[in-house]
Amino acid sequence: MAAAAAPPPPPTPAPEPALILSQNTPLGHPIFTRIRLATPSDVPHLHKLIHQMAVFERLTHLFSATESSLSATLFPSTTTAPQPFHSFTIFILEVSPTPFIDTPNNTFYNPTVKVVNLDLPVEDPERETFRVQNGSDVFVAGFVLFFPNYSTFLGKPGFYVEDLFVRECYRRKGFGKMLLSAVAKQAVKMGYGRVEWVVLDWNINAIKFYEEMGAKILQEWRICRLAGEALEAYGGAD
Repeated sequence: MAAAAAPPPPPTPAPEPALILSQNTPLGHPIFTRIRLATPSDVPHLHKLIHQMAVFERLTHLFSATESSLSATLFPSTTTAPQPFHSFTIFILEVSPTPFIDTPNNTFYNPTVKVVNLDLPVEDPERETFRVQNGSDVFVAGFVLFFPNYSTFLGKPGFYVEDLFVRECYRRKGFGKMLLSAVAKQAVKMGYGRVEWVVLDWNINAIKFYEEMGAKILQEWRICRLAGEALEAYGGAD
C-alpha cells in the first residue's frame, strides 16, 4: 500500500511591519540632563558635592567650608551683588530619567538641556540625598565653579575654573565635558581669551581627558599660594 502523502506545510505567517523609530526616539537608557545657573537653594547640595570632591582629591584636611560660608560668599544678599559671569559663578548639572517639565529661562543664562543615551542604566545610591525637591525626579549630578581672570599678554579677560566635579556614578559618561563646554561656550560668547584650570598630577585620567579635548598642560608653571598663618603673617607685615 502506498504511503500517505505528507500534509502540506502550514502557511508562513506574514512578516510583522518593521518598527520605524524617528531620529528623536532615544535608544538604550536615556538620561535627561540640564545645566543651569546655581541659586542659593543649591547650597546644601553644593556643600555635599564639595566635600565629596575633597575626599576624592585626598584633601579633606583642607576642607573647612560650611553651608553658611558658601551662602555668604557665593550668594551675598546685597543689592550690589555682581551679576553672574562677572564674579563667582556656578553651573549645576541636573539629571532626570524623564524629560524636564519646565526649564525657565534666566536673564543671564538659558539652561542647556540634552538627552544622553547610555548602554546601561545609572544606579544612583545617593538619589535621595541629591534630589532637587520632594516628589521630583530631578537630581544634582555635578557642578562647575568659575570666575573671571585676566591675561595681560592677550589683553583680554578669561575664566578660571576653580572646581569641576561629577558624582561617581555619573562619571565617564561625558557629563564633565558638558560642564566644561558650557564654560567655554560662555567665554566665547563674551569674547574672552581663554579658560584655565589646574589638575592634580596623579589624576592621569583627567589629564588624558583634558589633553584629548585640546587643552595644553603647562608643565613649566607652578602654583604659588599664601594661606592660613602664612597669609596672616605676610598680610600684617610692613
